[in-house]
Amino acid sequence: MPIPKREKGEEAQKFMGRCMTSDVMAKEYPEQKQRVAVCTSQSRAEASKGNLSEMVQDELVYSEYQRDCECGEVEELTESNFVVPEESDYEDFGEEVEEVSADGLWDNIRKKKEREGKNYKPAKRGDKDRPDPKSWKKAQSGSEDMKGYVFKSKEAAEKKAEEIGLKGAHQHKIGDGSTVWMPGANMKDFQDWYAKHKESSQAAKYQGRTVKLNKPFRTPDGPKKRSVYVKNQKGNVVKVNFGDPNMKIKKSDPGRRKNFRSRHRCDTPGPKWKARYWSCKAW
Repeated sequence: MPIPKREKGEEAQKFMGRCMTSDVMAKEYPEQKQRVAVCTSQSRAEASKGNLSEMVQDELVYSEYQRDCECGEVEELTESNFVVPEESDYEDFGEEVEEVSADGLWDNIRKKKEREGKNYKPAKRGDKDRPDPKSWKKAQSGSEDMKGYVFKSKEAAEKKAEEIGLKGAHQHKIGDGSTVWMPGANMKDFQDWYAKHKESSQAAKYQGRTVKLNKPFRTPDGPKKRSVYVKNQKGNVVKVNFGDPNMKIKKSDPGRRKNFRSRHRCDTPGPKWKARYWSCKAW
């Protein structure tokens, strides 16, 4: 069966819906991004070249499909993306909810890091639980998180070093050109200690807390509008991010809702460990 072609006089919106839901397209191009690209190309080939306003309208249709094809992403749990939502951030999507131990998941993440060593995906720069240049700059300025480790005198820094199991103290320049003292013979010693200290503190924070599977939660800091913890086909807990954080869905509009669900083949949304499943649930 041939790939659908846009008929003469057929609106781009109608053709794209017909093309995206075509059985042959689903078989030939299982990935939504692929289908969008092929259907857009087919539509443009038969578009009216003499009507500027119609061409502009067509391009708006294509851009909507291209934006929507980025449903979301699936991530393995790491130090940098694992969060325990507040109860108020959860949303009910009508799924059966399962609770798992947050400190147990955190322990699995730590064990995986130890197993993989250098192959483990590190936390992103700027993450609160991982030292980076920006964190150190804040530390030099006496930020709330680090103020207990920044001192005006060498003696005070040495005393703190002794308390936390380090030796000596080192100087550090801050933004105004003046210097402060921090525990440890050098910055690397303190960074290594601080990383372990933060990891220990993080683990303690999860004690007794739980994470809800199959229940999405709002993520105001991104990367998407919502995230949800689910078990994948191997039984491992993964984090699925979905929804454009810059857009409001318009499912109250029957036409928009029908078009979205048609584009994403929401009658067969796929498994729960894929973003399309949850995007379809939202609509």
